[in-house]
Order: sequence, then C-alpha cells, then structure tokens
Amino acid sequence: MDRLTAMQVFVESVDRGSLTAAAERLGLSRAKASRYLAELERWLGIRVLHRSTRSLSLTSAGELALIDCRQMLQIQEKMLAARHDRSSVPKGSLRITCSQSFSQSYLANLIAEYSLRYPQVNIDIQLLDRAVNLVDERIDLAIRITNTLEQGIIARPLGICHSVTCASPQYLDKIGRPQKPEDLSHHVCLTHAKFGAHTWTYRSVEEYGELIKIPIKGRISANEVLALKDAAIAGVGVTLLPAYLVRNELTNGQLEAILTGYEVEPMTIYAIYTSRNHMSAALRALLTFLDERFKSDNFWK
Repeated sequence: MDRLTAMQVFVESVDRGSLTAAAERLGLSRAKASRYLAELERWLGIRVLHRSTRSLSLTSAGELALIDCRQMLQIQEKMLAARHDRSSVPKGSLRITCSQSFSQSYLANLIAEYSLRYPQVNIDIQLLDRAVNLVDERIDLAIRITNTLEQGIIARPLGICHSVTCASPQYLDKIGRPQKPEDLSHHVCLTHAKFGAHTWTYRSVEEYGELIKIPIKGRISANEVLALKDAAIAGVGVTLLPAYLVRNELTNGQLEAILTGYEVEPMTIYAIYTSRNHMSAALRALLTFLDERFKSDNFWK
C-alpha cells in the first residue's frame, strides 16, 4: 500500500476526529481507509490510535508519529509544488460558508466570477450566520466578520467592515433625527441578537475621545441583518448595519445615515481555513482572487 496515503489517512483522522470523515476527505471508503491505517501501524510497528465505533484518540507513540507524518507530508507537498508549479489549473471541490447578507450583497458575485475563471472547480456555498467548526462541517473556507478570533485559527484579513446607523426618512421625519448617541434613548432601535443587542458603542470622529456606550431598547431583534434592514426601510425604527449591506438603500433614499459625526468600531473581514500546508490549488487560487478583489474595491477602504 502507498505509505504516503496511509500517513494522510492518519493525519486526517486526527485532524477531523473521525476515520469516516478522513475517508470522505480523501475520497476513500471507510474500509479502505481503515486498511491504510492498519498498514501504517504494521510499518511503524506501533499502535498510533485507540479506536472505537464512536471515537478515536492518539496513543503516546501516536503523538510522536503524528509529528513525523506531518513533516513528511509537508515535504511531499513542497516537492509536488516544485514539480507542478502553482500556476497549474485549479480543480476539484470547495465548500464555502458566509452569512446570507454578505453573500447577497457581495460574495455571491465574486464566487460567480471565480467560477467562470476556474470552470473545473465545483463550489458549494453554505449560508450560515454563525461561527462554524470547519473540520466538523467539512468547510474549506469561511468568511467571518469579527474582531474576536479564537486562538489557533488560521485567518487571512481581507478588508474592513464599517457600520452605519440608519433609519428610513419617513421614520426620522416623524420621530426626529438624533444629533448625538444619547438621543437614541428616545428611539425604537432594531438590534442584532448577537452583536450590540443591548448596547451600541460610539466614538466622536472629530475628537476621537472616549467610547460612548449607549443602552439600547427596541421591539425587534434578529440574528440576520437582512431582517433588520427590511424593518428599518418599513419605518419601524433605527438600526446599526454593515455599510456593505445598505449602500444602495442610502443612495436611493430608502434609508438615511444618522449620527455621521460618530463612528462604531470597524470589524475585520477574515478568510478562515484549516491548514496552510495542505491547501488545494483551488483554495489557493480563491484566496489570491479574494485578496485582489478586496484590494481593488474602493468600498472596503
């Protein structure tokens, strides 16, 4: 049996916590993956994993073997990259996730453009407004907008996401236009269930002084900003939305930006993936493509 494939099965099983998931990732049947693992243990003369029907864990000898296997696979990858240089045509499958609002407003068009450029890549887009476990959910790339990344995550910054406080002109004509953040106490506020559900934080653009934390109350909360945008356009109240989501509505007058003398802390748009060392040509090409597009699009600057 191919010992490099046996090492891949071992490493993927550890990374994904399951021999079945490793087999799926490598395009093998579970039975064949199990044979590869058994062959690796015979070759090394040690047991590398404790296996049961529900779980697996490294043996003490397996922990040392894992380090060596990773290094050997990295060497293999470097040798293959030297032989088939990185300009080779990307192909295969990519599973991508981002929020529905970000896909609808920006990413879907980019993925369509990428797909036309690389027709041999199949793309599965999962629209999820939550942080995902990339390994458990077999995600190759996640786009996340945040300022708090978990330790150990591999993330590439793509751009900056600014926020806009806004409401419909009809609502503002009726209730009044707030001149300072404290005025929001007199308004109906539409809030995100996870971000700023009870407090919005501002800083004066001119003075750039201390942060101003404003308690927020309102009748509508949602875990997807598209719902908040629709409610704001309908005239229900004031909301805080990503600038990418409302650029058209601010231009056509459906929404009006308020408190423009104050800013909300911007968040970073990250591309998150599982490994720098075992990256497919398709994923490498997508990351390069996204880098180029974000840098050339003035909207993110």
